[in-house]
Amino acid sequence: MTYKHCLLNVVVQSFLFDCLLGLVPGIAIWVYTSWERHGLVGSEIKLYCSFFSWRWLSEDVSFSWSYKPEAAKDSISIFHFARGQAYVDNKGPFRDRLEFVGNPKRRDGSILIRNLEYNDNGTFTCDAKNPPDIVGRPSSVKLLVFDRVPTRAGVITGAIIGSVLGVVILILALYYLMRFLVARRVLSLKKGKKKSGKEGSQQRQVGVKDVLTYLQLEILES
Repeated sequence: MTYKHCLLNVVVQSFLFDCLLGLVPGIAIWVYTSWERHGLVGSEIKLYCSFFSWRWLSEDVSFSWSYKPEAAKDSISIFHFARGQAYVDNKGPFRDRLEFVGNPKRRDGSILIRNLEYNDNGTFTCDAKNPPDIVGRPSSVKLLVFDRVPTRAGVITGAIIGSVLGVVILILALYYLMRFLVARRVLSLKKGKKKSGKEGSQQRQVGVKDVLTYLQLEILES
């Protein structure tokens, strides 16, 4: 499953959840991002954001990003896109490191953060508007910055599943090998019995002929 397919699943699940709660009539736009991203100190990372709306894409589509540091209580605005123009906050922590890499015509409001630092750990929230669809709820992605990217749970799970499958395949291979060997042995025994049966039958036929010949000779001599 690709990265975009995973994001599409998030949209579908959110939509079904809203249907169950009866909130769909009040929501006109669904914004979605990934749940969590990992980055290395000094590297760059792309934070993806897109939306779903029942309306045609408006010329006034807009995207807004805010950032909440890991230990902070409040969020700060770091980026805004509107009327074809991108605006980066010139006083925030990303003023010289943030770049808009999205494509509004494809409902993409992604941003790129360069030269990651430990202090960048936190929650990034994306909000999108597609007038007249402006009622919706933002979506958030958590950024974790490390010296080296840790092994993800998915990788560990994949390794475990791969190991289990390997063991199952080995067991099946041994099982079918044993069946083959047993079947071969049984077939060999059957051939041996048939061969011995033919030899016994030939011996019996030879014995009867000898008896008859002996009796004929006795009769002639008498």
